[in-house]
Amino acid sequence: MFAQSSPYSPSRHHASSQAYNLVGVETGIGGASPHQLVAMLFTGLLDAVARARGALRDGQIERKAHELSRAVRIVEEGLKGGLSPAGGALTEQLSSLYSYVSTRLMQANLRNDDAALAECVSLIEPLRDAWSTIRAQSDVPAVR
Repeated sequence: MFAQSSPYSPSRHHASSQAYNLVGVETGIGGASPHQLVAMLFTGLLDAVARARGALRDGQIERKAHELSRAVRIVEEGLKGGLSPAGGALTEQLSSLYSYVSTRLMQANLRNDDAALAECVSLIEPLRDAWSTIRAQSDVPAVR
């Protein structure tokens, strides 16, 4: 299901699905593969940040704080929590990136800093896109 170089562990499937339930996304989790769960986490994170940015622009501080809290939970409990120690250096690098993103999300919340939110999006979008590419490649039948 995962390439051997994947930093995400299939055995952490249950933990990732629990984390996604905690942040309020329930549709499609039951039958989702570990790969699909990670994709859902990336989408949920980016959606929460987008909603927080909209709330910030509209002066809805409570809503902004709620969405950023959700985003931090997705990063910490879902993405970072789903990393496998067997992923080696890649796991370490992703863990560091996720810690940084989580910190920036919290700073953005405290400072009402849209630029920090834009930075988080710019860091996560390439990962989401790469993750989608991995899935697309794995869906292609092998040539014999």
